[in-house]
Amino acid sequence: MQRFITKRVLSSTNSLRSHRCFSQLAQKQTSSYSIHENDIPVPKLPPFDYSPPPYTGPSSDQILAKRKQYLSPSLFHFYSKPLNVVDGKMQYLFDENGRRYLDGFGGIATVCCGHCHPDVVDAVVKQINRIQHSTVLYLNHVIADFAEALASKMPGNLKVVFFTNSGTEANELALMIARLYTGCQDIISLRNAYHGNAAGTMGATAQSIWKFNVIQSGVHHALNPDPYRGVFGSDGEKYAKDVQDIIDFGTSGHVAGFISEAIQGVGGIIEMAPDYLPAAYKSVKKAGGLCIADEVQAGFGRTGSHFWGFEAQGVVPDIVTMAKGIGNGIPLGAVVTTPEIAEVLTRRCYFNTFGGNPLCTAAGLAVLKVIEKENLQENALVVGSHLKKRLTELKDKYEIIGDVRGRGLMLGVELVTDRQRKTPAKAETLHVMDQMKDSGVLIGKGGFYGNVFRITPPLCFTKEDADFLVDAMDYSMSKM
Repeated sequence: MQRFITKRVLSSTNSLRSHRCFSQLAQKQTSSYSIHENDIPVPKLPPFDYSPPPYTGPSSDQILAKRKQYLSPSLFHFYSKPLNVVDGKMQYLFDENGRRYLDGFGGIATVCCGHCHPDVVDAVVKQINRIQHSTVLYLNHVIADFAEALASKMPGNLKVVFFTNSGTEANELALMIARLYTGCQDIISLRNAYHGNAAGTMGATAQSIWKFNVIQSGVHHALNPDPYRGVFGSDGEKYAKDVQDIIDFGTSGHVAGFISEAIQGVGGIIEMAPDYLPAAYKSVKKAGGLCIADEVQAGFGRTGSHFWGFEAQGVVPDIVTMAKGIGNGIPLGAVVTTPEIAEVLTRRCYFNTFGGNPLCTAAGLAVLKVIEKENLQENALVVGSHLKKRLTELKDKYEIIGDVRGRGLMLGVELVTDRQRKTPAKAETLHVMDQMKDSGVLIGKGGFYGNVFRITPPLCFTKEDADFLVDAMDYSMSKM
């Protein structure tokens, strides 16, 4: 197999470290590449019948200056020259000059129906013109209607909904519920996981780049069932034995719960090995613990084959958390559990000022209706399968692609400089992302080493969009 990448990117130490927290692009890299002899045609965006109104706001430089002066220094941005996004329509974004980009990231797997989907916009506008916020201390039909619709999408006896404002909030609540219900403190999470950045969820998160040096107690991290880099390949049951070992040798023999993503998003689109969850859940339940499924990124039909990611493993959790796609960009999260487990929150007063407000729940209900009306789960399956097939063909062409994985429209492409050693191609990943942006395609980046393309577009993505994305990646790699 011919290798197209003949030299690694030459970059400063700071640039090589810029994968942390996605892409702290502080310095422009200088690169040295060989150009492939056979030129590949410049890819062209599929036609789209929409032009945004002229933009009259501040320039990118002015916005960046204000960010540096007034916003937290922890904020970072993609690309050597950050993009000023001023307009969006379905699967496309527009910059300050009116240039159109294909959105292959979906605001970090958040925009599921499409940017400014008319049904969602209409529901939000109608609700905000009527009442924006009251409190759950008063009655309002919107929150009840959405809870009913959401419960109808859940398996088993998962029928009670608590609304939050984000995935971090939802996971925090789920961990507390598990500890209250069981009377135990020990939580088992997976290495490489990301569950949030608050006190409890930071403990459950298992990547050092997302963990501050503060007290994070009561969490054990099991071996990650990673088919690509894991020690047991695709043998899910062997990985699950580590959960039992943690229970036997790291706890009293009783645990509060086990939390996992069906597909790790921030961790680099890692789909757990087959048969892992049934075995892991069995050990946890035997130890008296609750099983928590984090569906913040994989939920709402994104995986195509199922509405919820955990369903691919044939299990039913005790608690399910969700956010991102639930509101198509509106700040909204939820915890769904059984009536019996939900009772634990009546021991004291549990209250969330904004959780379940009329505006956000109106958006959430509209999102569910759009997913069903437009068959977006089926579209994620069909278009996602086509996209994965084409990305896999690209892997056969370029040695730098070490792995293509995921399902539906939650896909990952891992870049390595050596397929045998699986050496992360960190700088090359940044370079290709920049080049793809110049071609009109926006994708994300993740994984502990910052060398995995995260492809999580709106679920209205078409096959033509998928082809353009792959063509842009092909074109960018051919010019390295």
